[in-house]
Amino acid sequence: MTPRFLLLTATMLLAGTIGGCLAAALHLPMPWMLGSLAAIAALVGTAPDRVLSGYVFPPRMRETFVGVIGVMIGTQVSPAMISQLGMLPLSLIALTLFVLIAHAGNFLIFRRLAGMDRPTAFFSGSPGGLMESITMGEASGADIRVLTIQQFLRIILVVTLLPLGFSIWNGAPVGSAAGVSPVGSIPGELPLWGALLALAALVVLGQAIGRRIRLPAGQLTGPLVLTGLATLTGLLPLHLPGWVIAVAQVVVGVGLGMRFVGVTGRMLRRSIGLSLLSVTWMLAVGASFAFALHIATGIPFEHMLISFAPGGVTEMSLVALSLSANPALVSIHHLIRILLTVVELTFLSGRLDLGTRPGR
Repeated sequence: MTPRFLLLTATMLLAGTIGGCLAAALHLPMPWMLGSLAAIAALVGTAPDRVLSGYVFPPRMRETFVGVIGVMIGTQVSPAMISQLGMLPLSLIALTLFVLIAHAGNFLIFRRLAGMDRPTAFFSGSPGGLMESITMGEASGADIRVLTIQQFLRIILVVTLLPLGFSIWNGAPVGSAAGVSPVGSIPGELPLWGALLALAALVVLGQAIGRRIRLPAGQLTGPLVLTGLATLTGLLPLHLPGWVIAVAQVVVGVGLGMRFVGVTGRMLRRSIGLSLLSVTWMLAVGASFAFALHIATGIPFEHMLISFAPGGVTEMSLVALSLSANPALVSIHHLIRILLTVVELTFLSGRLDLGTRPGR
């Protein structure tokens, strides 16, 4: 690591923290993640190209704090939450229909309204599987720059709009660590230093297990499953202070904000309008299925809506934590959504004519 790399990383983290503090002071929803995201997006959008040339925010740092989020989710697992997983067969049907309907509508938006070529419209409209969409889209001849921007904006807009919508609906900002108990609130639990050591061990061991057995989104699900098992069995009475999740949100927000590196104002203006239309369509479809499942299962509508919102697994799990929703249920839904999307992309891309000949 060079001094320049360390200086830029420290600058990004400091700017993200300041953005989170300002958002918290303004009582905005999800302040630490959305505040840091906005601060970094503004910073990289105005910085001269030479300043950030060749710089990449350390992925290992982001992965580590994604693991922290996995542990936080695992500490919220309870028998009552596990009992809700019995409705997964219904969710599987609903998620399959959601992926097909959302993708079809997105394809029409990007193809008919935006005039994109067929492969770019097809892979830009994918309601999940960010890296898989980009990889398969590039192999099919899609415009990789447009595709990448649209996929990143999908996640960023969902992560931004959903907490704002819930804050308006509830009449109060969505918090940053709802449901997280302060250390020392439960008799017999670990002191702060012990809790932080246990957190580090669960992250390292959980991510190693996740990679070893190739769990989907293993950097999140490995620590989640390991901590969930420890919580359910009572082996580890782990309760972490709220500032831990705030730090994790800042790192995740900085990572999201760095997606704006190299994006020009003209590209952003064109892409963000299309993304708003696409995200609105997907949220409307997701809300319809969420309401139907709410009626069928009794699970709160808000919890089901988070489960269908087409953001990233990590980001939507953070929203679930903030709303005291069932984060394990939400994470499982998003993993299934992404797996279904990858299967659909693989199946349809080999059978649809995605050629880019003139007039297509």
